[in-house]
Amino acid sequence: MRRDARPSRRRAALMGVLLALAAGCAEEAEEPVPQVRPVRAIEVQPRQVAEPVVLTGRIAAADEVAAGFRIGGRLLERPVTTGQPIAPGQLIARLEPQNELNALRTAEANLAAAQGQLDEARAEHARQRHLEERGWAARAVYERARQAYQTAQARVDAARAQLDQARDQLAFTELHADAPGVVVAVLAEPGEVVAAGQPIVRIAREGGRDAVFDVPGAIIRRVPAVPKITVELADDRSVRCEGRVREVAPEADPVTRTFEVKIGLIDPPAAMRLGATVIGRMETEASEVLEIPASALFRHDGRPAVWVVDRQSWSVALRPVEVARFDTASVVLASGLDEGELVVTAGVQALHPGQKVRLAGARP
Repeated sequence: MRRDARPSRRRAALMGVLLALAAGCAEEAEEPVPQVRPVRAIEVQPRQVAEPVVLTGRIAAADEVAAGFRIGGRLLERPVTTGQPIAPGQLIARLEPQNELNALRTAEANLAAAQGQLDEARAEHARQRHLEERGWAARAVYERARQAYQTAQARVDAARAQLDQARDQLAFTELHADAPGVVVAVLAEPGEVVAAGQPIVRIAREGGRDAVFDVPGAIIRRVPAVPKITVELADDRSVRCEGRVREVAPEADPVTRTFEVKIGLIDPPAAMRLGATVIGRMETEASEVLEIPASALFRHDGRPAVWVVDRQSWSVALRPVEVARFDTASVVLASGLDEGELVVTAGVQALHPGQKVRLAGARP
């Protein structure tokens, strides 16, 4: 007896339909569900920031002079040395005075000779005047005597001026301090032949201390009208004092292109000795900047960038930025962001362009 084949065909068709349905469900299950990552973000807002300026400089005297002779000659002695305090009138150096002594003796002799001629001419003038008044001598003879007397007087005056000049020249062979101070440099040694005006020693006069800094022009343009400046020793930050801008060089240094700025120190501590290295701190005028946390910044293709959240689609986009400066926990931007934009500050390493996000703490 032959079995009916129709139920078998129906079962086979049913199994095929079930297998097709199962395959379709499997494909639907394999489709990825978009992942929404929780992130932290801030809204970028501008704020007023005064940029700090920190520079390294040195301590110098407020009044420093290079002392030299008014005449040239051979340096005979220099009894002072570097670091030695000096008092007003103290001898600093002396030139060999032989030539000036000879000139002084010559001037003295010339004055004595001129004085003898004057005495003779004076007596002759008096005698001829007496004779002329009584009519015993010609008028022309008297005039010649008067002229000789005047000439002799002029020669005495000239000889006396030459003597004064010779005395001055002799005095110029000695160099004396004109104010109290400290010798900070010795620029010539005994035995050298020095020229007139050539510095022999450099003296820091008492009466004030400066902190000297080489400042770029960009910083000088941003300095407020009355800046607050703090100066402290580089090797001991507890030694500090306030200062004020006393002098700004009108011309930049041809090599460094910086301007020398002298800061007058107010009641400087004794530990701030001449030549000591100091650190000056100042804040420039406040300007409006965009500042973000340092955690928001990362590097993409070697350039700084941030993730910006689109408030409509709640997806992120990569945005390159320009950094003005780095602070301890924040970054000041020069460009790249606008006010009010939403920037991711936590979770930046797990994002990719177009990534859906939600703010941490908000409902999914």
